[in-house]
This record gives sequence, structure tokens and C-alpha cells, in this order.
Amino acid sequence: MNVMIQFFFFLVLVPSAIIHEYMHGWMADQLGDPTARYAGRLTLNPKSHIDPIGTILMPLILLLVSGGSFLFAYAKPVPYNPYNLKDGRWGPVWVALAGPASNFLLAAIFGALYQVVPDMGSLQDFLYVIVYANVLLGVFNLVPIPPLDGSKLLFALLPSTWQHIRVALERYSMVIFFAFIFFGVHLISPIMQFVLGIFTGKVGFF
Repeated sequence: MNVMIQFFFFLVLVPSAIIHEYMHGWMADQLGDPTARYAGRLTLNPKSHIDPIGTILMPLILLLVSGGSFLFAYAKPVPYNPYNLKDGRWGPVWVALAGPASNFLLAAIFGALYQVVPDMGSLQDFLYVIVYANVLLGVFNLVPIPPLDGSKLLFALLPSTWQHIRVALERYSMVIFFAFIFFGVHLISPIMQFVLGIFTGKVGFF
């Protein structure tokens, strides 16, 4: 990945992460919780969503550690109160899934453009980067470890007799999260490549 593509990837990743967080707040608002709206977070203004660590520092560290082969960023989480939601069990799941769903929708739109525009080099490269960035955000956030969105689905599906698993995951959530980022993110690569293939018309595991 050359410097120009890396820079463009970062420029795409940040607004895509902001849209991701905005959709969490929007869905919560639709389901009865106005917390994000009252906090002024139902906006696409970057100033309301940029996190110094997740949006700036972590991407730079990952870029250096990976030798330029991996870059990831996240925006400041949008607050919501699950007790305000109309559905106490599945409401948090819909709020969580709204974020990845927005990324997959963006990937689908730009993936369709990628497939129809003439192969003119740079334009297709940039469209591919947009699709890739949003697939990365969507798939990564569905990993079932806190604080990622996939954990909300996992917790909703866990039987009451397995709640000790939830307690353990939440207790060590940040340790598990950063360990996964730095040492385990390659595990989702086959899934990412498959989803990327769907949106770009090149389906298959690579």
C-alpha cells in the first residue's frame, strides 16, 4: 500500500467510523432513547466524534507496527441508555448492528460503482479503498468481544446460565480488545476477503 493510498484510506476510514457511530445514536433514538440527541451526538460533525486515541494515535501506532500493512481507527462511542429502549433484550442488539449495517451499505454503494466504472487505474483503486475501509469496519465490529458491536448480539443470545461468560468478557474487555487488534486481527482476514469479494463482484476466499 503506497503512501497516497494509505492517506486516502485514513481519510475514508475516519468519516466511515463517524457514520458508524452516528447510526448507533440514530437507531437508539428511533427505539426510544434520546441520550445521543440530548448529548449533541446526532450529528456528522467530526468535532463531535473524533477520539484522540482511537481516531489519531492508534492508527499511527498500527501503521508503524505493521510496517504500513494495517490501519484501523474508531470514533468516540455515541452514548445511549439501554434502559430507555422499548425492547430491553433486543433493542441493544439493533442499536449495535446499526453501525456495521451503515458500513456494509456504504460498501455496497461504492462496490456497485467499482463494478460499473471503466478500469481506469486510480479511480477504481480509490473506490476499492472505500469499499475495503467499510468492510473492515463492518466485519471488525461484529467480532463478539466487548466493546465491539458483535458482543451485544452474543450477550443477547447467551442463556442466563452462561452469564458468567459475559461478566468475564466485560471485566477484561479492554485487554482482550487490544490483544485482538495487535495479535488476532488476521483471524478475520478470510471473512473480510469474502465480504469484500461480494461487494466488488469477486466472490471467493483468497
